[in-house]
Amino acid sequence: RLFTHVFNASGPLHHRRPGALGAALTDDRLTVTLIADGVHVHPAVIRLVWRAKPAGGVVLVTDAVAWRSARSSDRGVAHVDGAPRLPDGTLAGSSLTMPEAVRGAVTAGVDLADAVTAASTTPAALLGLADRGAIAPGRRADLVALDGGLRVQAVWCGGALAAQPPAGNGE
Repeated sequence: RLFTHVFNASGPLHHRRPGALGAALTDDRLTVTLIADGVHVHPAVIRLVWRAKPAGGVVLVTDAVAWRSARSSDRGVAHVDGAPRLPDGTLAGSSLTMPEAVRGAVTAGVDLADAVTAASTTPAALLGLADRGAIAPGRRADLVALDGGLRVQAVWCGGALAAQPPAGNGE
């Protein structure tokens, strides 16, 4: 049902041996998760994934890790070229936030409504959370208000204002 981190740390998509990536992109029963930061997956490949999957077939994820923690530093994790990396350059998760993931998908050419759905409605449905993922009667009323640059302006949880960043700081 779910293919985790499509194109991340996987073998290449080969025209004679499509393998797991070929199945992930062509089997409509599978939902794929995607790290849309332009580091884990190139913007052109982000567009490819969206074109290959039916509506509701993509879930945006962050793969965020606490790379600044003492435990991460003990392992030599450092933020290099837009992502946490091990000393050999291997990606070690991400520092991506969900608003940044939505912005990354939109910047790559994904429709804003599709990117927001992939960050909210689709994952809630996949997890069986019928009270989340959309604003409708009987739902929790979790909502994030974004400005034109897709930066967070306010957050509501259960219908109550939970956070509002200081002016000029929208993440």
